[in-house]
Amino acid sequence: MRDFPSCFGENGVQVADSSSSNATKTAQNLVTCVYQCLLHGRSCLITILWSKNLMGQGFSVGINDSENQSLCKVDIKPWLFSKRKGSKSLEANSSKIDIYWDLSSAKFGSGPEPLEGFYVGVVFDCQMVLLLGDLRKEAFKKTNAVPLPSSAIFIAKRENIFGKKVFRTKAQFCDNGQIHDLMIECDTIGVSDPFLVIRVDSKTVMQVKQLRWKFRGNHTIAVDGLAVEVFWDVYNWLFSTTLGNAVFLFKTCLSAEKLWASHPLSDPNVLRDPNVVPWSCSQRFQDSQSQALSFSLILHALKNE
Repeated sequence: MRDFPSCFGENGVQVADSSSSNATKTAQNLVTCVYQCLLHGRSCLITILWSKNLMGQGFSVGINDSENQSLCKVDIKPWLFSKRKGSKSLEANSSKIDIYWDLSSAKFGSGPEPLEGFYVGVVFDCQMVLLLGDLRKEAFKKTNAVPLPSSAIFIAKRENIFGKKVFRTKAQFCDNGQIHDLMIECDTIGVSDPFLVIRVDSKTVMQVKQLRWKFRGNHTIAVDGLAVEVFWDVYNWLFSTTLGNAVFLFKTCLSAEKLWASHPLSDPNVLRDPNVVPWSCSQRFQDSQSQALSFSLILHALKNE
């Protein structure tokens, strides 16, 4: 069994929300997406964090350079988010970065991430560095920006999911990949032999029995013709005295040998914290084909009381 890996960036990118300093707080409904983009021809990471709590919905945009130094960050709090549209101008390395958003017609599911009827755009030097949502024409008209020759690459997603026995979410396993129905079923209460089942589009792709002996592990499945390495850690569900969370990582990579040859070990205690996620991986792929097939999905599964 391989050790539970960490994900992205030679120097690592830590994704955390404002409550990460207090791990005992109830986890929020969070979705974090990481994109690899270009600023002045240099690689950078743009992190979009969507949140939903009792105060309402909000999101933040953070930009880090290739050395993991924060260039700028903006938080759209619930009281600003309620206006549903707006813009912010930031400065990074003496350069102006503009962030535009319009969610006035956005449709949401049970999670914090909009499904359709919206746009979020990041503009640098009159170029659209990152554009999310389906209202592309409206975004370009509002910003007067031009598209970059090379588009941003979706490289990672992290999400908190909730349930009792069954956990469901929508998932894709590569940049611009097909969106699938992902279901994780794990019954650990009142059963003599706990088990774990993972289904993609209602099809069972993985099953783990004797879970008390295999509470951590990895297995390779095939989705969309790609090999996806699945890691799981359900220790908290089986042995913790408190209502802890489980962690599932789905890693798609063009060459697994390249990836595992240089993976650093990660702190399992940090991986189990639903409010702090380290993203680090010492191997980078330079060609666009490899990057397009290198994608990580981290799910923190929290059981409802």
